Amino acid sequence: MVRASEWSSKILALAKGGKTDAAVAQVKVAPSVKDLKQLEAALSAAGLTGRWRNLDAAVQDNLALLSAPRLHRSP
Repeated sequence: MVRASEWSSKILALAKGGKTDAAVAQVKVAPSVKDLKQLEAALSAAGLTGRWRNLDAAVQDNLALLSAPRLHRSP
């Protein structure tokens, strides 16, 4: 049985606590696309989408970056 990642709930708690800069910094080093999608879903479920524009932009930007195919690989 696969457990859901707690990362998204921790980032949501940071944002709700008023530490949006810390939440944005954590989004920039997100572990995976799955975690970012969970965070996006948690934000929309809580009705917080649009409240922190910088957090919403960071989530969208990093979703695009992590979802894009890599142009090259390291040897």
